[in-house]
This record gives sequence, structure tokens and C-alpha cells, in this order.
Amino acid sequence: MPDKSAAQPPLTPLVIRFGRLGDMLLQEPLLHLLRRRYGRPCIVLSRGGWTGDLYRGHPDVGAVWQLFARNRLLAFSPERWRVIAKLRAHDGPVYVAEDTRGSLKRIGWLLRLARVPRARCAFVRDIDLRADEHWVDQALRFGRTTPAAFNAAYPWRDEDLHPAPRLYLDANDRADADAWLRRRGLADAPLVLLQPGNWHVHRWWEPRRTDPKFWPLENWATLLHAMHATLPAANLLLCGTPAESAVCEAVARIANLTQVKLATTDLPIRRLLAVLERAHSMVSVDSGPAHLAAAMGCPLVLMYGGKYGPEKWDRRSPFGKPIVNLGVNPRAASVADIPPVAVIDAWRGLPGVER
Repeated sequence: MPDKSAAQPPLTPLVIRFGRLGDMLLQEPLLHLLRRRYGRPCIVLSRGGWTGDLYRGHPDVGAVWQLFARNRLLAFSPERWRVIAKLRAHDGPVYVAEDTRGSLKRIGWLLRLARVPRARCAFVRDIDLRADEHWVDQALRFGRTTPAAFNAAYPWRDEDLHPAPRLYLDANDRADADAWLRRRGLADAPLVLLQPGNWHVHRWWEPRRTDPKFWPLENWATLLHAMHATLPAANLLLCGTPAESAVCEAVARIANLTQVKLATTDLPIRRLLAVLERAHSMVSVDSGPAHLAAAMGCPLVLMYGGKYGPEKWDRRSPFGKPIVNLGVNPRAASVADIPPVAVIDAWRGLPGVER
């Protein structure tokens, strides 16, 4: 690798990605690499209101620009005009990490209206995209490219290439989680998290039982009973977004255990990260919170089903904590094909589970 002996003026990289929770977390190694290369923390341009919480206090992120109403007509979107003004004032390299056609079209309009020269931009679509390459490895290859307007004297070292995403908490995050755990009566026993839903497997009023990422409610109840038999003192927390409340409530009704608690309305991202940092373990379908669990070092059992598998989406722990993938070999057409006994055995095989 080239060394950093020839110092260049520091620049602020801008990374644009309109992804969901897991997508945005998997950009973290790219952000770290770009900060190391260009000497300043990155700006992240994303959609939705949670990316700022995900990267709050992160040493590789200096600012987050968020688009909330991404489908509003430009003429009626002061928010987008403000972003365009910020893009116009920015003078560093721009890394467009989005590769979906619709989002690329929106991003292209933003860059043109901001008069950002194409030579200052790098597009992930321009590198050799590989179907079996993990998203992190692809992002790191992308981060080693350089927009044409800048020379190659912004080098990297091997230690700048982190293979797993890293997130950071502060004392306030941990204090908030401590208070919440005490308030909910969850502070004095092992805590096991279960994530039955994701954005695929819920409607506001009922679970989407035909989705390949839907594990039957009765299976979750069987797992909860096995967990309780194995760790009788443990609190078993069904978690998710408010939209996933119906799935979690249905599981809790079937399980009918006093140790089963719900957390779908009072577990925002920062609190969830701090809870995962100290949790005993998590069992989840393929979901964004499962990425957070791996990043925070929470031992994880993960169920895959359908066309998406660990080739691109495998969770990676920066702490080397265990991650057990089910439904992979052979590939499950649906997580419903994974029997409860397989999940129970995988969870019982995690370190710290008393048999």
C-alpha cells in the first residue's frame, strides 16, 4: 500500500446511501476507510429519520443530512432545496454507494441541481459488482477508488480496512439503558432478545404469514418455552418497531409466560444498542436489528429464508462473538422450513447457556 508520507490537504468525504437499517450499518467500514484516507469525518446523506441516531457520536461521521419526504415533488420540498444548497457548498469527494435505479435517479437530480461535477463523484455501480461478495467487502473496494478530480495521494493502510461494522455508545446511552431496564424490571436477570418481525413480515394489523421471512408464531412460542426451561431466571424480550407490535403480541399470547416481555414502542435505536451490548443473546429472522446485535457483540442465532443469504448479508461481529446462521445449508425456501428444534439447539449451543 502507498504510505501517507506525502501529506495532502484534508477533505470531507460525502457518502450517499438511501438504505434501510442494515444497509446503512454495513456502510460503516466504508466511512472509516474514507475518514482515514481524506483526514476528516464523513458526511452521510440518507433517507429517514434514524441514521443520525445510528451514527451519533461516531468518530468517522461528522454530520448526517437526512431526507424525510423523499417522494415529495421538488418544487414543494424545502428540505430537498436545503440539501441541494449543502451539496453545492461541499467541495470534497462524493461517494454514491446506492445502486438501485430509482434511488440513483433521485440522487442524480440532486447532484445536477447542486451543480456537483461528475469528476468529484465515485459511483459504486462503476466497480465490478459481484453477486457473492459481502456488502462490506464491496464497500471497502469502493472506498479504495478515487474520483477523477482528486489524485491518488489519499492512500490507505491495511489497518484502515475494518471487516466488521463498529458502533459507539457514550455514558448517556448506557445510563438511559440502565434506567429503562430498571423501570421495566429487566435489570437483575439475564436478558434474551427475540426479533420475530422485520419490514417484510408485518402489516399494521396482522403478520404476513406467506412471507419467506415469517417464522410461524407457534414456533416462536415453542422457542420461548425452551428458553425458559433452560434459563428459568431470564427475561425474554420480544422486540421490534411499533409496526411489528402485532407479531410480537401474537407470539406473547401463544407463549403465555410471565417472563415474556414486549418492547416495540420504547426501544429506540440508541437504547437498543446499549441493551444489546449487555444482553445474553438474540434470536432473530433476517432483520436490521440483527445487524445491530452483531455490531454490539451480542451472541446471535439468525434465520435466513428465501433468496437472501449470508453471502452478501452475513452479520459480522467486531468482537468475534458467535453468530449462528440457520437455513443456509441447504438453503431454506422460507424460514418456516427451519424447525424449532434446530433453533433451540443453536441457541443452547451459545456460550453461557446453562444446560
